[in-house]
Order: sequence, then structure tokens, then C-alpha cells
Amino acid sequence: MNRIDTTFRRLRREGRKALIPFVTAGDPNLKVTETLAREFERRGADILELGFPFSDPVADGPVIQRASIRALKQGVTLKAVFQLTSRLRREGFSIPIVLLSYYNPIFRYGEKRFVKEAGASGIDGVVVPDLPVEEAAGLVSAGRKKRFHVILLVAPTSDRSRRKKIVQRGGGLLYYVSVTGTTGVRRRLPPELLRDVQSLKKMTRIPVCVGFGVSTPETAYRISRVADGIIVGSAIVQKLEKGVNGSTVRRVGHFVASLAREVHR
Repeated sequence: MNRIDTTFRRLRREGRKALIPFVTAGDPNLKVTETLAREFERRGADILELGFPFSDPVADGPVIQRASIRALKQGVTLKAVFQLTSRLRREGFSIPIVLLSYYNPIFRYGEKRFVKEAGASGIDGVVVPDLPVEEAAGLVSAGRKKRFHVILLVAPTSDRSRRKKIVQRGGGLLYYVSVTGTTGVRRRLPPELLRDVQSLKKMTRIPVCVGFGVSTPETAYRISRVADGIIVGSAIVQKLEKGVNGSTVRRVGHFVASLAREVHR
């Protein structure tokens, strides 16, 4: 089975929710990304989300945009990311890996080739923020043949009809976008968020995970009472902006551990 499915089945048996930390692959370099991945797993992450850097990340706010620029300057390619995840798997990295990539790199690589090589490297699914459900059939079909999940996004503005399409085609988990806007650290989230997540969960058995703006352990705890998982990106990436050394990795690891404690309790 796909590792994502296995993880959520285990978490449901244990009565726990998933913590999904995000980091941009290659920010500031791939060696650090590998170190952070291991630190996240050690600190209680349930799934790792790796962002593939892109020159025009339209769904991302300034923090992750800057991370993409730093990674692109390192010359990060899909092949290099696949080599990284293959190395992690060979050395015992066990939690699921989800790649976040905009569609252009996948299109240029070829959907079937992308799914085949990503899956072979140990990646379990992909989130494509700029691929609408109406255009996702080819990638979804290629993924299902390889038990590789194409994870679709649900926005607060998605009406019931559109949500039905997303539920039918999505797999692994549904990525619920908490705000109408881009990623970023936010002090407050919409008051209707929890109610909307509950409504979405009534439509499907696919786990519903919330991202965009989740930036504190307290917020992660509140949302995890309703959602099946929490995705935290900008609040982590922001801690890497001033440079990375051993103490930075420990500090980020400590933050991930604080998130894990709240999400898992």
C-alpha cells in the first residue's frame, strides 16, 4: 500500500492526527534539506512535504518565494530531488514523502515519467497548487496505476459541486487551504475554518489536512481537533532565512517537536 494510506490508518487506530512539516528542497542546499528531513522524522513528523522550487510560485507568499529563489540558485532539479529521496529511503527514512510542485516542471518532465521516477525514488504523492481538478485527469490516472497519490486542494471558496469533483479524483489526503490567499505566517485564521473542515469531512473518507497560515503550536492544536492533519510551512522556512548551522537545525527541530506534541495530544 501507499505509505500515506498506511500512516493515516495507523493514526486513526491510535486516535491521533498527522503533523506534516514543509521545507523547500535545496534551501539553502540539498545537504541541509536531507538533515532537516531526518530531524523532522526524529522529532515526531508523520509525513514530510518537500517543495520543489519554482520561479513563479503563485500560491506561495514571500517567505516560500524567497526560499524557492535560494534553492534555484543552487541549481536544484527534479532528478536531484529524486536522488535525495532515494538516498533517504536507502538509509531508513520511513515516513511518507509528499512533493509539492507546480505543474510546469511536471509537464516538461512528462506526467507518466514523473510519476514513475518519483515513486521509484520513494516519494508517495504530489501536490500541484496550480493544477485545477478539471485538468488533473491525466496525472491522476498515471498516479493510480502506480499507487502514487495526486493530492488535490480544496479552497474555502470551492462550492459543493466542485468539492465533489475533488473528492472523486483526489487521493492520499485532501489539502484544505485555510485562507483565500497565499501561504504565510498568520496570527489569525478565519473563524469559519473549523466548521468548513467539518463539512468537507462529511463528504469523504479521505483524510482532510489543513495548511496555509498554520504557524503556532496553539493554532495547530485547535485545528487538529477537527482536521486529520496539519501542514506547517512558512513558519518553518522563515527560521531558515538567516542561514543554517547546527543550532538552526536544532531550533527548527525543537519547533517541529512542539507542533507534534500539540497535534498528537
